[in-house]
Amino acid sequence: HSFEVVVVGGGMSGLCAAMACARQGVRTALIHARPVLGGNASGEIRIHISSATDGMRKHELEETGILYELMLTNKARNPLFNYDIWDMTMFEAAKNTENLTLFLNTVMVDATVENSKIREIFCFQETTEKQMYFTAPLFIDATGNGTLGFFADAVYRIGSEPKSEFDEPHAPQEPDLDRMGNTILFRAVDVGHPVPFTPPSFAKKLTEHDLRYRIHSDRHKMDFSMAEDPEDYARTSATSSKCSDYGYWWIELMGDSEDIVSDYEDIRDELFAYFYGVWDHIKNGGDHGAENFELLWVGTLPGTRESRRLIGDYILTERDIFEHRQFDDAICYGGWGVDLHVKNGVRDLDQLPSKTWNFPGTYTIPYRSYYSKNISNLFMAGRDISCSRLAMASTRIIGTCALGGQCVGTAAAMCSKMGLEPRQLAPFVPQLQQQLLKDGVFIPGYVNQDEEDLARQATVTATSWQGDDTPEKVIDGVSRHYEGVRHSWLSQGVEQTLTLSWADKQELSQLRLTFCSDFHYPLRVTMAPLRQAQQR
Repeated sequence: HSFEVVVVGGGMSGLCAAMACARQGVRTALIHARPVLGGNASGEIRIHISSATDGMRKHELEETGILYELMLTNKARNPLFNYDIWDMTMFEAAKNTENLTLFLNTVMVDATVENSKIREIFCFQETTEKQMYFTAPLFIDATGNGTLGFFADAVYRIGSEPKSEFDEPHAPQEPDLDRMGNTILFRAVDVGHPVPFTPPSFAKKLTEHDLRYRIHSDRHKMDFSMAEDPEDYARTSATSSKCSDYGYWWIELMGDSEDIVSDYEDIRDELFAYFYGVWDHIKNGGDHGAENFELLWVGTLPGTRESRRLIGDYILTERDIFEHRQFDDAICYGGWGVDLHVKNGVRDLDQLPSKTWNFPGTYTIPYRSYYSKNISNLFMAGRDISCSRLAMASTRIIGTCALGGQCVGTAAAMCSKMGLEPRQLAPFVPQLQQQLLKDGVFIPGYVNQDEEDLARQATVTATSWQGDDTPEKVIDGVSRHYEGVRHSWLSQGVEQTLTLSWADKQELSQLRLTFCSDFHYPLRVTMAPLRQAQQR
């Protein structure tokens, strides 16, 4: 198969990258090893899409663009948070995107590199037993693990950088191979009558003392005495306060080898032992309010938080995050706290499961962090972008990954049309930024300056408006309310008119309307009762 751009990995970042690229008229392939799209956010794993809003504490930072479009479509169809419908929504979006060809159940097993450039990749589609070769001038690694980059000998890092390298506030004095672990989730329901549970023979035996730092029931009271700052652990309490409504993110493990990827199967087996041990304790280890609860679903595919980080021309750091860096070549942003989980997951039951260093506002991510330093035709999208481990603890959040995917897909389309490699696009980043804004992406600190946008040259009037939501706000270049400033027109009634007029006659090729979304109201599909309640 020959394409103009090949995207490997169909999680949220890969899906958004492929759709963005194909929408620009570029022939794009999306290769995904699983039968459903979405990666960690899919019905196979069911991690809800957290975002720069940081648990809705910074609602004005909600990611828009393709991700928001997908979530809006799903919300209209799927008010009861059914993951099968969410999977179908993503599948439909990919299949209906012109210029995009989807290859599911297709595993990349090798890559050929010549002169620091990927020439082709070799894949195997398990369902059809087909062996496939894909060639393209440009590739996007959205595998999460940086697998394409690894096969292509792209420069990468694992583990923590020492404090001496970037002077990050929370970096260790010496480099280490610590990493956050993999997690399986579960879903249980109250069936209205007692349901017994017999654990499998391999289940761990856990006590209330073992789980004293892990909220695991509505009867359990969390002991925050070990917290440096109890407020930093609010997310632990908020998302894990019920005994069995929603699987616990803290059931996680990192494995024993230097490379978490190679331990994946062993980690899953041990996660099963811990999960069924936790559930046995909840059901049979005292009063946890779970007598009438029955397991409805247990994930068999662990979600991965951390593995390789492919290195680009710039490594984003924790200092960039805390200092709210506004890069000249910014194409994406984040807002989630620096959320670092305990080294050994549930093996470290004597410690709190995570440390989270929150911050107000946002930070931007530069274009230079989205392409490989040494493989000239390779982009990255998702949690494998170029950043330090501590910066990755924020950028790994699915919403940030998905938004970065759309930005990278758009950049790849520009490279394809201009005959450029990723690094060569750097002088044209201002055009990329304007295209992203035009496509509904928000970049903090950047406004619409599109010279072809005739609306910017118009005189804007309206039959009515309310307060500061005046007619001219529709062309001030910002597409959302931000930092206390409203950037929209709001009429005094339903049957009102907004008029754009010019001194001379104009020829219009297209009309784009941006409606002001209520970012106080989240749209994400989720199993978490708290996140579901926010949407009622």
